[in-house]
Amino acid sequence: MTALIYCPFPDAASAERIGAAMLDEGLIGCINIGAPIRSLFAWQGERGESEEVPALIKTAAALLERAVARLEVLHPYEAPAVIGWKADAAGSATQAWLGALNR
Repeated sequence: MTALIYCPFPDAASAERIGAAMLDEGLIGCINIGAPIRSLFAWQGERGESEEVPALIKTAAALLERAVARLEVLHPYEAPAVIGWKADAAGSATQAWLGALNR
């Protein structure tokens, strides 16, 4: 079974650095780093706005909790928005690729 994690970063460099570390640690199989997006948010009773870089991270379902926990440690934000979920379906090649992470 496979899983996905969505997480915005302050910039592409931090997404790349953290993604590379998690790849090296065998916690993820891929990080897709997107183009900058504009974020409007509420944080600690205040409205905010910033430019962020979204990332979609692919991993094995068995590694999801560990990958989310590690991402929270490595992330430069004080309280990063990290959302992970198990995929309901994935192609057989994707399942084999990400399933190999858990071995």
